[in-house]
Amino acid sequence: MISYRARDITVFQSQLQQTTSTVLVTPDLVLVVDPCWLPEEVETIRQHVEAIRGTRPLYLLFTHADWDHIIGYRAFPDALVIASAAVHTYPEAQRQRKLSAIEDFYSENYIVPPYPVEFPTVDHIIEHEGQQLTIGETTITFYHAHGHTFDGLFTIVEPLGVFLAGDYLSDAEFPFIYYSSTDYERTMHKVEHILQHHEVSLLVPGHGSITEDCGEIRRRQQESLSYIAQVRDCILHDRPEELRTMIEHWTFARTFPRFHQDNINLITRELRP
Repeated sequence: MISYRARDITVFQSQLQQTTSTVLVTPDLVLVVDPCWLPEEVETIRQHVEAIRGTRPLYLLFTHADWDHIIGYRAFPDALVIASAAVHTYPEAQRQRKLSAIEDFYSENYIVPPYPVEFPTVDHIIEHEGQQLTIGETTITFYHAHGHTFDGLFTIVEPLGVFLAGDYLSDAEFPFIYYSSTDYERTMHKVEHILQHHEVSLLVPGHGSITEDCGEIRRRQQESLSYIAQVRDCILHDRPEELRTMIEHWTFARTFPRFHQDNINLITRELRP
């Protein structure tokens, strides 16, 4: 599962949708990010954490509350949970939909859940842009990352220089926009601010490949902005064939038309007077 390993950072990658789970270690803490998907994969992460943890406190960060990112929550019952205020105040009906999706996943694949299926209880609530959590010499800075969903966070862990992007800046996916294309653009424009104000040495997206290259981070940023602009322009000027073919170069294009169509539908609604 390990796609990247350095002295203080291990990035695990699921066999499903190239989903990443990250474990970071500092003298002050162990931070686990979005542990997922399959029970054996989550157990591999848990065993790694137990092997390196020692007496450090354990923190669990959810970049957002999509069900594939919160599925491993209860594998770490003594962890302190970090998430956005939007995750903390999630409406009950939406919580139940997330939990039902997890239960469906287990049932469809004949998997007996190895731990309770629960929505995260948040201990450290991130409310403000640029809010920081300081533990000893470790500083974790948070930026709202809206657009994909309404509850996302960009997270920078210093002094490690790790940029945890959630479901943005992927090399495996174009933007999946479940909430707002304009908010997605605002989130992408924050990337340059982060690169200018933090010493970023590693980007970890929620799906796809990590990168240590700030030029590649900027390339992914511009690719996302260009995708949104192209979809919007094709809708405004009635170019359906260009819309249909514009995702064909993506590696997993056979799977993506429904996500692309969802984006088209959402942006079409946004463009109505």
